[in-house]
Amino acid sequence: MGYELIVTEKPSQAKKIAESLADGKPLKKSENGVPYYVFSHKGTDLVAVSAVGHVYSLMEKEKSYKYPSYDIAWKEAYAVDKNSAHTKKYINVIKKLAKDAEKFIVATDFDVEGEVIGLNVIRFACKQKDAQRMKFSTLTKPDLIKAFENRRPHIEWGQANAGETRHFLDWMYGINVSRALSIAIRKAGLYKSLSSGRVQGPALKLIVDKEKEIRAFVPTPYWQIPYSGQVNGNQGTAILEAMHAEEKIWEEEKAKKIFEKINNNDGVVKAIDKNQTKSQPPTPFDLTTLQTESFRSLKISPKETLAIAQELYSNGWISYPRTSSQQLPPELEYEKLLKELLRHPYYKPLAEEILTYKPLKPNNGKKTDPAHPAIHPTGILPDETKLKPRELKIYDLVVRRFLATFAKEATRETNKITFEVKEEKFIAKGTRTIDQGWFKFYGPHVKLEEEELPILKTGDSVIYKEAKLESKETKPPKRFTPASLIKELEKRNLGTKATRAAIIDTLFQRGYVLEKSLEPTEIGIKTSDTLEKHVPDIVKEDLTRDFEDEMELIREEKSTKDKVLDKAKIALSKILGEFQAKEKEIGKNLKESLFESQEKENTIGECPKCKEGTLMIKYSPKTKQYFLGCSNYPDCTALFGLPGTGKGVKAANKNCESCGYPMVIMGTGRNQRTLCINMDCSLKKQQEEDTMNPVVKELLKKPCPNCGSAMTLRKSMYGEFLGCSGYPKCKTIIQIPKNEGEQPKVIDYNNRTTTKKTTKKTSKKSTKKSTKKTTKKITKK
Repeated sequence: MGYELIVTEKPSQAKKIAESLADGKPLKKSENGVPYYVFSHKGTDLVAVSAVGHVYSLMEKEKSYKYPSYDIAWKEAYAVDKNSAHTKKYINVIKKLAKDAEKFIVATDFDVEGEVIGLNVIRFACKQKDAQRMKFSTLTKPDLIKAFENRRPHIEWGQANAGETRHFLDWMYGINVSRALSIAIRKAGLYKSLSSGRVQGPALKLIVDKEKEIRAFVPTPYWQIPYSGQVNGNQGTAILEAMHAEEKIWEEEKAKKIFEKINNNDGVVKAIDKNQTKSQPPTPFDLTTLQTESFRSLKISPKETLAIAQELYSNGWISYPRTSSQQLPPELEYEKLLKELLRHPYYKPLAEEILTYKPLKPNNGKKTDPAHPAIHPTGILPDETKLKPRELKIYDLVVRRFLATFAKEATRETNKITFEVKEEKFIAKGTRTIDQGWFKFYGPHVKLEEEELPILKTGDSVIYKEAKLESKETKPPKRFTPASLIKELEKRNLGTKATRAAIIDTLFQRGYVLEKSLEPTEIGIKTSDTLEKHVPDIVKEDLTRDFEDEMELIREEKSTKDKVLDKAKIALSKILGEFQAKEKEIGKNLKESLFESQEKENTIGECPKCKEGTLMIKYSPKTKQYFLGCSNYPDCTALFGLPGTGKGVKAANKNCESCGYPMVIMGTGRNQRTLCINMDCSLKKQQEEDTMNPVVKELLKKPCPNCGSAMTLRKSMYGEFLGCSGYPKCKTIIQIPKNEGEQPKVIDYNNRTTTKKTTKKTSKKSTKKSTKKTTKKITKK
């Protein structure tokens, strides 16, 4: 007798479904490391097995390196990409289980990607044309039972066709355009792979356009006059900080006259104003808002936020994260979810207060999603001892946002004190929260300054303490952050909620942008400019946006895959035809641009030795290290080593204040440091001393315990250690303790003899050969 086969997207989801539906305990089986579960639900025999994401990928039917190429088909992922070799065993197990199955149920994530994964498994591995479909937004037992017992009779064909169309479009654009770029630059004599894509091109252009705006920005000078005065308020004497009413003064002479007029003079309070503003509770999280809030409050990147949210969902702790909805429907049973949170000691008092509000109503936003509600906690509480710190932070953000959406509005009061000094008006402002409302529930994620002014009345004196004339300049617009770019892409309808973070990551991987600040590299700028000049349609948003709208129509079953792909082929053939006509010129421009940009990025500054050449980043294949050398070599032999392998070094575009040598930037993120290249720089030595481990500082004060020479700090692949400066005559080292309380260990290698242990069996011939070689070497010596 056959069974019904449930196909999920990930192994953890197969386990959850089996445990939720099983009448008893599901029987876990495994084949070649692939788990599957055998169980029954109300008399129905079931087997749950999983894929591992996309186990089928697109590739050309006949492999070539020409463009345009449109003849593509789905193939097993392991046959397309060697990094997907692990998918083969999952496909084999699914094929084996499918042979004895009577019915098939798709239980992948309910979105376009999940639908494509399910569709491909059903038609290629299971050899079926259709299947039943489970729809759920949380991996909780009640939701999974409901999804199974109310499963749909067919695959969600609108989603499946829209998802498959997206894959075909992305392949056709990505492969063909990237292939065209790479062929053009190779024909120009430079072997380098370049890439662009349907959304990648417009996204890079947004970043490049922003950079051009920043570089073209001309700062405008202005002046400000801050004033500090002593007042007698309600709580005694206080200092009142104020700014001239004309906050930015654009003429220097005018600013000087005002400053001379008010300096060393007292003031009198002329007016006191109070203004209250109401702050509405936030809307529930959709994916984009979760990513932007996570970046703002926790400094966690959009890509990592999505990965963490997906993990929390897979464990059943939050709802499905890839949603566009900002609405929590009543079907979620708000009261039930809030009562579940009462079991958590941290959230209990907050949930208790929310439960007193009648009626329970979230501040729903405008955005909707036909597949899933807004992101929310499921009521299943995680074991926090097993959560990683960043997972715990994202979970807390989701829970607090959920609670805050039900809370009352917050009230902030701004106090404004206006006083005059020699008829010149000054204004002091302070804003404080007088009713926390939803701030209380959002907790640490509310970043607001609280500033309370002293209580004064008109006529009160402001006794002069200090005044300044400050010269400032207007600042250029800020670069995109990963979070703000995702928001901008969504606003322009470019990409999807699930792909935008991956697109930004691709730009990093290709070397087109730098991390976090999203500053385009010179290569990124030149590539975007060349495309815009010769084939502007590749970087234009209009075509990409049109196809996004078309795919939504396919999802709603108002258009078809073939219709959209035919339209895409016509548009792409036109673009690529224009490219081919200018291929030689494009290749030449790209080559020149790449050489120019690489030279610019490798230039550190003026050579401090010959004063004529330029210090450049160079690479030694022999030592496999980067170093700094003069462009006038061999006439100038200036050479500067770099920490570690030197990989990733960049010009700091400034010279050391102490010795005048150029400075470089090493590392990324929190580990980023700006260093002087001069090993004898007094400032550098001071910086190293300031950041040095105090234990190391003390050890360096003592001489070598064997020969009395000074000890020096050295580095190896195993970390830092102290070595005798008399090496190689003295081979004494001191191991630096890694933990508090440990004592430094002195190791004397002077009298040690090392022997090599041989574990491999060697033949007599090889032993003789090695003996002969050794003998020759000794004789030679």
